[in-house]
Amino acid sequence: MKVWTALLVFLAVSIPCSASDYPPATVGMALERISEHVYYVKGEAGIATDNQGFISNAAAVITPEGIVVIDALGSPSLATRFLGLIREVSDLPVKKLILTHYHADHIYGIQVFKALGAEIIAPAGYEEYFYSANAKERLEERRVSLAPWVNENTRLVAPDKVVGEDYPFTFGGLDFVINYFGSAHSEGDLAVLVRDDGVLISGDIIFEGRVPFTGNANTEHWLAVLRTLNDVELKGLIPGHGPAAKEPQEAVAMTLDYLQYVRDKMAEAVEEMTPFADAYDATDWSRFSHLPAFDATHRRNAYGVYLSLEADQFK
Repeated sequence: MKVWTALLVFLAVSIPCSASDYPPATVGMALERISEHVYYVKGEAGIATDNQGFISNAAAVITPEGIVVIDALGSPSLATRFLGLIREVSDLPVKKLILTHYHADHIYGIQVFKALGAEIIAPAGYEEYFYSANAKERLEERRVSLAPWVNENTRLVAPDKVVGEDYPFTFGGLDFVINYFGSAHSEGDLAVLVRDDGVLISGDIIFEGRVPFTGNANTEHWLAVLRTLNDVELKGLIPGHGPAAKEPQEAVAMTLDYLQYVRDKMAEAVEEMTPFADAYDATDWSRFSHLPAFDATHRRNAYGVYLSLEADQFK
C-alpha cells in the first residue's frame, strides 16, 4: 500500500473534528418531507463547484429508534447544515449513514456523521475510488475550488460496513432494502428502498430533470440496472440529483432514454469508424439540450461513451 494511502486510512479514523472546523454553508437548503418517514434536501443543478458544492441530494429516514441518513453531501459544512435541519424535526440519534456511492459530491460530509457515532455503510467497489490517486487529487483540488467549506480538516472516511449484495434489514420498526448494483454509475453503486413508505433513494443511478453525469461509468450495466427498476412499484423516488420524482417511473425512463440514445449514437459512430467530433456534430441532441447541465456535461458524456465503446472492440 502506498504511503499516502496508509495516511488516508489513519486520518479517516484518528482525527477528531468539531462543528467549529466547518465554516457555515450559506446556500439555501430546505428539508422537504416526501412520506411519513422520509425527508430530503435537494442540491441545485450545476457542476461540482457551483452553489458551494451543494449540487447533490441527501435523505433522512426518521424512525422511532433513530435516524438513517443516505448520502452526506459535498462538504462537512453542507452536512452540518443538513444535520441542523434534521434536528428541527427530530432529536433522535443518527444511527446509520448509507452511501450510495463514493463520488466527491456525496461523501465529504461523512466525517460529520461519523463523529456522532453513526455506522457508515458503503457499496463494494468503493475502495476503487477511496484508494485511488484520483481521490487524493480531487480532495486537494476541492480544498481550493470549494474553500473554505472543503479545507485541511476535510478528509476521506472509510465505511464500517461494506455491502456487496442486496441487503434487507429492519430498523426502528421499518423495513429497508439496500439494493446493490455493482459498477454502474461509479465503481460501486447502491440504492435504498424504504419498504413501508414505498420510497427509493436511488443515488446517481437516477438523475431527475437534468443531464446525468456519466464520467467513467459502465453504461451498459447502468442501463441493465435501470431496466430492472422499470418493474418496481414506487410511491416516491429521491434521485442523486434533481427534485424528488412525482412520477418515479418517468424519472427512470428519462435517465434510461438519455443513456440509451447516447450509447446508440456513439456505437454507430464507432462501428463506422467515424471520428468522435464528426459524429457528435452530426447527431441531433435537441431532445436533451433544454435540460440543466447539458452544456456543462453532455459532450464529455458522449466522448466518454465513445471511448469506452471503442475500447470494447479490442477486448
